[in-house]
Amino acid sequence: MESAAVSILLRAVEMDSKQRYTMALVLYQEGLQILMDLIKETGDPGKKKHFKVKAEEYMNRAETIKIIIQEQKAAGAYREQTRIEAGSIGYGYATVFGRFLDASVTHVHIEDPYIRLFHQCQNLLRLCELCVQKCHSLKKVTLVTTQESDERKGQIANLKELKLSLGMRQISFEFEFSSTLHDRQVRLDNGWVIKIGRGLDYFKPSAGKCSLGACDMDLRQCLETSIDIFHVSQLTNNTHT
Repeated sequence: MESAAVSILLRAVEMDSKQRYTMALVLYQEGLQILMDLIKETGDPGKKKHFKVKAEEYMNRAETIKIIIQEQKAAGAYREQTRIEAGSIGYGYATVFGRFLDASVTHVHIEDPYIRLFHQCQNLLRLCELCVQKCHSLKKVTLVTTQESDERKGQIANLKELKLSLGMRQISFEFEFSSTLHDRQVRLDNGWVIKIGRGLDYFKPSAGKCSLGACDMDLRQCLETSIDIFHVSQLTNNTHT
């Protein structure tokens, strides 16, 4: 547990230094939880004192980061940029989107020109599953994508199946096609906008159907891409209601 806390908190400091504050905050909170468990369980007075000092230090920094995030959000100045290296792992949708998904989200709007093939529709499904799990007030998901004549029939069938499935949870799903769409972004009505250079399809194929990464996308190797995250106080997307 001690080594786990050290590893997580070192990662938090790294994200903090890169001004990726939302990720740093999540990591500080995870590391602090482990430190608090260590304080309860250790019988060594010296270690207990050391853990308490470190916990207070990281807790103070976490509170400062919360203030920084709120101030920058209010000023419309919050921005995080991440570069995903080719072959890297640890960038599943829960890692990329999870910290922005909560009960304040009622509408998720997705723009991605490549939700055509079966595996791309599965990527959309994975994101919707994550949103359903974390956004307890979710009412609406909208998608703008493009069509390819050879894939049209299967694409529409997959999207209609997703619409039916979400509808069973009283979540509406609407999709439309654009012949000029280029940008790739996910907009949440709590103000967060996540832009990924490759859209949702930034994973390499898994090594096999029974290989690590076949199901858990955090273990799947990635293609090289960039992630740009920012916050806006008023979403101007005309699909938002």
